[in-house]
Amino acid sequence: EAAPAKEPVKEAAPAKEAAAPAKEVDNSADALAEGIQALKVKEAPKEAAKEPKDKDLDAKLDEEAQKEAEEECDEPSGDIKFDDNKEHMNIVFIGHVDAGKSTIGGHLMYLTGGVDKRTLEKYEREAKEKNRESWYLSWALDTNEEERARGKTHEAGYAHFTSEKKHYTIIDAPGHKNLVPNMISGAAQADVAILVISARRGEFESGFEKGGQTREHAMLAKTAGVKHLVVVINKMDDPTVGWAIERFNECKDALVPFLRTVGFKVSEEVTFMPVSGLQGYNLLQPIPEGMCTWYSGPALIPFLDNLPKIIRMLDAPLSMPITDRYRDMGVIAFGKLESGQMKKGMKAVVMPNRKAIVIESILHQDREVDHAVSGDNVKLKLKNVEEDDLKPGYVICSAKEPCHVGRIFDAQIVVLEYKSIICPGYTAVLHIHSATEEVVLRGIICMVDKKTGKADKAKGRPRFVKPGDICIARFEAAGVVCMEPFKEHPQMGRFTLRDEGKTVAIGKVLKIIEETEAAPAAPAPAAAAEPDA
Repeated sequence: EAAPAKEPVKEAAPAKEAAAPAKEVDNSADALAEGIQALKVKEAPKEAAKEPKDKDLDAKLDEEAQKEAEEECDEPSGDIKFDDNKEHMNIVFIGHVDAGKSTIGGHLMYLTGGVDKRTLEKYEREAKEKNRESWYLSWALDTNEEERARGKTHEAGYAHFTSEKKHYTIIDAPGHKNLVPNMISGAAQADVAILVISARRGEFESGFEKGGQTREHAMLAKTAGVKHLVVVINKMDDPTVGWAIERFNECKDALVPFLRTVGFKVSEEVTFMPVSGLQGYNLLQPIPEGMCTWYSGPALIPFLDNLPKIIRMLDAPLSMPITDRYRDMGVIAFGKLESGQMKKGMKAVVMPNRKAIVIESILHQDREVDHAVSGDNVKLKLKNVEEDDLKPGYVICSAKEPCHVGRIFDAQIVVLEYKSIICPGYTAVLHIHSATEEVVLRGIICMVDKKTGKADKAKGRPRFVKPGDICIARFEAAGVVCMEPFKEHPQMGRFTLRDEGKTVAIGKVLKIIEETEAAPAAPAPAAAAEPDA
């Protein structure tokens, strides 16, 4: 009786051999797919999985999946990830150190339900134990222990809240002069900047005078392309101020002329309002009656709710500069979509290293979504890539239309502040979107007339430029940089130049010189060719 039991075992062997011929006879895609599935189930040897037909099928399926993802992604669909279809807005808090940026951001989180009362009470107890009672609101954004101990923001913090009309992403930028590069990275992701000014006697003056960060932050916000600047005069409840209109106007009158020189249209793009970040006055609700009789405007959040809808580059190719990346059950990259849109599962490419990736999942405002569009700050879980393949300043792009990259480019710059003249051979640090790269000035092509804004070639090629001058110059970066001409993509074409901890110039990319067209680097200005325009 034992002998028949062994016979089925012997008959099972030909079954494996029969699977292979059956697969070779039928060349249809369905039969191939069924054959692969059968091989997996029966644990066929590894050699069977390496047949050329399996490779051809995998390549075909990958190509079809990529085409399908690209076709779906090209359909403009707006903010479909929220049931209420509210607009999304990115706001960055900027200003001098200790002006109250993190406190205002933390109080907004509490007033809008982003931080519950129990958590805030916990922060208050912990702050009181460390003799930092007035700092507890800022701890909602300053999560680092060092930041809490010193009361200063080091890296740009991110948080989210929702109002009646919009979804907001808060970017809390550091205010210390040594941390300006972190502030630039935060401002590059913002739609609206909130410049926080301390009305307390002595604090406004130290922030606005030479060496303070109020001036530099306002200028960098304009360079970063923010659509509107809200100047909140904070600490109006301080005993040295007492909600006095005289102090409010004193700060306003000092700021308005400077903001005009930076390039803001004050009547259209700048709004002033008094607030108290610690007490929460004029943040969500109007100031209580009798406290500030001279101000009748809206509170901060209602004002932001009523700003015009921001025009997004939805139909442009996908472009998302990477702000940072880390590993957490896979490679995570986060940043702001500057143009285009993306879908979960779609294929893309990382520039400038041309690394093909798959967007495995999208996290927006701490919730997983299937779709993201231009203007969204998102976290992406990526496949087919390692953490070392990504760096801040790299750009996730459409596989069909990747962004431009280059080392040599022509740009129009405005020289703001420098201790001496600037000549060919001068080196500085370039900040463009979230990228940072050292550049050298190869040559000054021509000056730009300040009145007409046009190139003035009649005077010939200048040998140097000085503060206040506007010129067109050629730069060479130490490494390859992702960028676009300013006319085609403003957010990818505007930049700042910094040297010795100060902002030396601001500019915009006019033309990217291809590596094959570029002349060899030379110290003499004659090595720079004339631009086409």
